[in-house]
Amino acid sequence: MRVSDSDGCRDDGSGALSRLTPRARRFLARRKGVLARLALWSLAESGQAFLVGYGVARSVDEGFLVGDPRRGLLWLAVALVGVLSGARVVRGVFAQLAGLTEPLRDGLVRHAVGRSMAGAAGGGPGATDRAAVSRLTNQVEIARDSFAGLVLTLRSFVFTAAGALLGLLSLHPALLVVVLPPMVSGLALFLCTLRPMAAAQRRALAADEALGDHAARSRAALRDLTACGTAPDAERRGADLVADAAAQARTLSNWAAVRTAALGVAADLPVLTLLIAVPWLRGRGVSTGALLGAFTYLVQSLLPALHTLMTALGAAGARLLVVLDRVLGPMPDAAPGVTVLADVSKAVPARSVPSGPTAPAVELRSVTLSYGVHAEPVLDALDLRVAPGEHLAVVGPSGIGKSTLTRLVAGTLAPSAGEVRVAGHVVTGRAVAELSALRVLVPQEAYVFSGSVGDNLAYLRTHVGRGEVAAAVRVIGLDPLVERLGGLDGPVRPTELSPGEAQLIALARAYLSSAPLLLLDEATCHLDPASEARAEEALAARPGTLLVVAHRLSSAVRADRILVLDGVRAVCGTHDEVLSRSPLYRDLTGHWRAGSSRQL
Repeated sequence: MRVSDSDGCRDDGSGALSRLTPRARRFLARRKGVLARLALWSLAESGQAFLVGYGVARSVDEGFLVGDPRRGLLWLAVALVGVLSGARVVRGVFAQLAGLTEPLRDGLVRHAVGRSMAGAAGGGPGATDRAAVSRLTNQVEIARDSFAGLVLTLRSFVFTAAGALLGLLSLHPALLVVVLPPMVSGLALFLCTLRPMAAAQRRALAADEALGDHAARSRAALRDLTACGTAPDAERRGADLVADAAAQARTLSNWAAVRTAALGVAADLPVLTLLIAVPWLRGRGVSTGALLGAFTYLVQSLLPALHTLMTALGAAGARLLVVLDRVLGPMPDAAPGVTVLADVSKAVPARSVPSGPTAPAVELRSVTLSYGVHAEPVLDALDLRVAPGEHLAVVGPSGIGKSTLTRLVAGTLAPSAGEVRVAGHVVTGRAVAELSALRVLVPQEAYVFSGSVGDNLAYLRTHVGRGEVAAAVRVIGLDPLVERLGGLDGPVRPTELSPGEAQLIALARAYLSSAPLLLLDEATCHLDPASEARAEEALAARPGTLLVVAHRLSSAVRADRILVLDGVRAVCGTHDEVLSRSPLYRDLTGHWRAGSSRQL
């Protein structure tokens, strides 16, 4: 789910910082011992930084330049000791760092899991937070690594800079006058980029979460997307999310370029300024050794620490602020104008889309559909009205347009011309949730998922009572299968079900749905005639309207009316009326009487 930046509600990072500051203080206050030990090791790092430049300066001024190489080498040995002691300091720092990073990671995981479980338990249907997967894996690890890197670099810069600046001051105060202005200017420019860069990082993470949420929902409803013909819409939505994520990544890279420029000012300009100022410094009594020591401080200590700090603040710091706000902050809500992929084919209460009291259950007004500009129409100017509570069967040769008709009525396919209405509402372009409240489409390939029997049956109406589920099992004829699977709580493994068993589960699920219109697109083709008759009679007796693409002619005979599609003209009426008006239906009926299980 994306967080909109519309209506002037863009968060530039100050809100997140104010929310996180009290938590950070409490977290650090509980770990004063770790911080104290970390500070002691860092003081050793200050001494190391001081000795390196100071030793080089004294080796030149008091040794080599005055003809005393032994003294010069002794001072270089002091500098070498400072360099070699760095390994021991780093080891001690890392030993203490775990006392900060691991409690942070554990706390973030507990918080993310607790919030997701609470939301799933108390939020009702569809309340599952799919972005929690990203928080538990990618984002928590980003927070842990970013926090560790930030602690290391911030600590290193503070204590290294203190040692180096103290060394410059001890060599000659004029050195600070030359070195500090460009360094401070670059650092100030860099700090000005932190807030907009954090906002860009936040939008990039939100785009990543939206893309992950869309992918998770699409995977969960893959068969429904294919069966209902909504895969192109999901694909377009995914492409939009990918484009948005790419745009946010480009914005983030632009701010990274500004940060790099600031880094150049802070890290490279002091060296250039010092070189230019050498004559001026020499005129004020700065010795050759002091100049070499100053360059050593800049190149070996101060500028590398500054470079690492700016890199960490610009990348790890911004990521840490954004990720902590998303994990610990309030749950993001979908904003106006932001599309969130709904669970495909899940019905919502029928009252969410009001229907007219006298409107036909299904109405087609001069509907034409062609699969190409110059292609022959599959349906040509078809008019059809189905009354509420009616049972209509659709028959015709394979490929004549029966499944196309059900997709048009379901709203998953738009007509080339004309209008399709369900319960008085135009279905073309209507939101998935609204369509789900109007109709249920059961395709030939039944959708069954791994889970319990009860979960599969209640998929379209999650709050249905067990008594209603048990009644649906009995009336559809699902009792033997449910008993074999271990009851309503027994596990369903789709690969172990026959096609007919999967169809029975899908039919019982449709029976329990609250949608007033059921569309069966050869949804009984894998059932034997007796099971098909029992299921269709139960669905026809259910309150609402039933439209069936008949697999057998016996299915058509059970209907109130029959629609015959023969590619020339459509004929609709009762069995006797169609028998007298449609040569194709008379032919089908003749064959059916010769063999009672005649398939269409």
